[in-house]
Amino acid sequence: MATVTGTDVAEYLGRGDEFDFVTLAGRHVVVVSEMVKAYTRGKGFDEYSEPNTALAAVIVSATARLSNNPDGTITVSVDDYQTRRTVFEGFSLIERQVLDSYRRKAA
Repeated sequence: MATVTGTDVAEYLGRGDEFDFVTLAGRHVVVVSEMVKAYTRGKGFDEYSEPNTALAAVIVSATARLSNNPDGTITVSVDDYQTRRTVFEGFSLIERQVLDSYRRKAA
């Protein structure tokens, strides 16, 4: 099983040398890990609440979106320049495919 840390998320985004970002990502990892655990109803986690590698990948990618834009700003405009930022609005389609393989949907 794989432990996901703020450093893993920061390295994923190429920001592993930014201490403040690593700290922020570390806080977000806890939240996203609990969301994943609740979504899968604990499947894919070991007795120490550590996710398997597939779920760890989902946690890293979802945490990266949340940590990269924690205030949820959608667009940023300066004069004529405008950019659209990635926003965490739940799990992406690919993340859901991974999560759904661990979730029991029918009784």
